[in-house]
Amino acid sequence: MAQQKVTEAIQLLEELHYDLPEERIAQQPVEPRDSSRLLVLHRDTGRREHRIFREIVEYLQPGDTLVLNNTRVSARRLRGVKTTGAQVEALLLREVQPGVWEALVRPGRRLLVGSQMILEGQLQAEVIDCLPQGMRLLRFEDPHAVHRQPLGEIPLPPYIRRKLENEERYQTVYAAVNGSAAAPTAGLHFTPELLQRIRDQGVRIVTITLHVGIATFRHPEPEQLAQGKLHPEWYTISEEAAQAINSTPGRIVAVGTTCVRALESAAVGKRQVRAQSGNTELFILPGFQFQVVEALVTNFHLPASTPLLLTCAFASKEQVLEAYREAIAMGYRFLSFGDAMLIL
Repeated sequence: MAQQKVTEAIQLLEELHYDLPEERIAQQPVEPRDSSRLLVLHRDTGRREHRIFREIVEYLQPGDTLVLNNTRVSARRLRGVKTTGAQVEALLLREVQPGVWEALVRPGRRLLVGSQMILEGQLQAEVIDCLPQGMRLLRFEDPHAVHRQPLGEIPLPPYIRRKLENEERYQTVYAAVNGSAAAPTAGLHFTPELLQRIRDQGVRIVTITLHVGIATFRHPEPEQLAQGKLHPEWYTISEEAAQAINSTPGRIVAVGTTCVRALESAAVGKRQVRAQSGNTELFILPGFQFQVVEALVTNFHLPASTPLLLTCAFASKEQVLEAYREAIAMGYRFLSFGDAMLIL
């Protein structure tokens, strides 16, 4: 049975490969934020419309609840040297206790327990544990030093090769809670003015938090699909947010796959969530039965990636891949700084 699940997982990954031309990968965000393009996909008919993102207000209705992920990218890419003089790099992902961070390091094979390094800002750190998937636990000599000043640079996905002049452009305008390794990019299209227009037409806006973790840097392995679990990501839904979501008279509209994972992880019934905090390993694949989310705002994702798997669970695999092919043909911009989809 286990081998059958792995075989099915491999087949599923192969089916979600599509040809993404390199020139379709957005290297810079558009200005203003809400001038990106918006492909609207109607699941009931398969009909597609091509709009500008700010026109999303025409698809939201009084009584709807728009759910945003207010996480803020706090991960930093720091360069430095080992005490032996060899060059190293550490991507700080999450502080697990004061002065102790989960990190991706390079070169990983040479950074074993006991290795010491000096990173930008004269930060002295030691590897105290080797974690799964090539990660390390780093303990800093001064537990507060990392927070004193912004060191290093914000980590951008590897497919973005141009340096970002303004780091705030990789944050949503409502980012508030430090903890993410990457931005919840579906939210990058919103401006304060657009959010106000949405409120003015009777749509409730609710914020929850899910910190994007290591899973965003990894392609899913077939064994992961077979087990049905992702690397854990921490999320929280407040009592106030839960009450607002649970009393929604209209549709519950999630902005981004991160919101979907948090809402469905906290689901306790149809259109009902529990206020809670914790880690989620929820891996949403085609065939998943959604209990909470009824419409989705999302970007165009990498082939055979976990966000694409989730998107193909929300709409059909055939609808999504057909929409992607049309978007490529029409010159849409893909991935983190690219254009958006609204799936109704």
